[in-house]
Amino acid sequence: MRPKIICHMIASIDGRLLTDRWTPPVDGTDDAQLFAHYDAVAERFGADGWMAGRKSMEEYTGVPGRGTQAAGPIPRDIHVAERKGRAVGVALDPHGKIHYGGDNAHGDHVIAILGEDVSDDYLAELREDGVSYVFAGADGRDLPLALERLGQYFGLQTLILQGGGVVNGAFLQAGLIDEISVLVYPGIDGLAGVPSIFEYLGESHEKPASGKALRHLATETLAGGVVWLHYRVERVEG
Repeated sequence: MRPKIICHMIASIDGRLLTDRWTPPVDGTDDAQLFAHYDAVAERFGADGWMAGRKSMEEYTGVPGRGTQAAGPIPRDIHVAERKGRAVGVALDPHGKIHYGGDNAHGDHVIAILGEDVSDDYLAELREDGVSYVFAGADGRDLPLALERLGQYFGLQTLILQGGGVVNGAFLQAGLIDEISVLVYPGIDGLAGVPSIFEYLGESHEKPASGKALRHLATETLAGGVVWLHYRVERVEG
């Protein structure tokens, strides 16, 4: 069984994600105090770990590659490294672009989601670093398969999705988001085209949220004017 996925984000009131563009709080509250709400709310979910796309994960852990060379062909099987009881950080990295230099991101054990066309040298590097990995089909984009394997081989029951808009949009379109948690920051971006919470890369006629509806679970006003919205995603007819 796949883990429950909670999409947990912080955004301006117009749903934009680039924090350095937001207007400041009216009372001059330090941004760090407001952003601390994000981690505090995440802890309430009791998740086994978190997931992020390649660009986000590189901000946490990306280092230069070492030029590792594989001794021979490596089977495209799931590799379960030593987790040591830690939470996990799941990297959605279909083409094997991220170099970790260790087995963790922010102290959490890394599990890479890969495509089967990554090189043997790259897999050898991950093994040297102690990174676990699973394959999500030939191109690494079979999200349902990836989640099933995370549940089956790692026993994960709940993961927090904190991707960019494109990653979140892909999960939404695939029907893989079970809950949505949004911290609304008391600021505005306002510019058209700035990355937002959901950005499915599809055609204009597609509706990635079709067949889904939101059931309100909670609303809280937090210190500094941050508002937390929490919903369950339910399937509907039509």
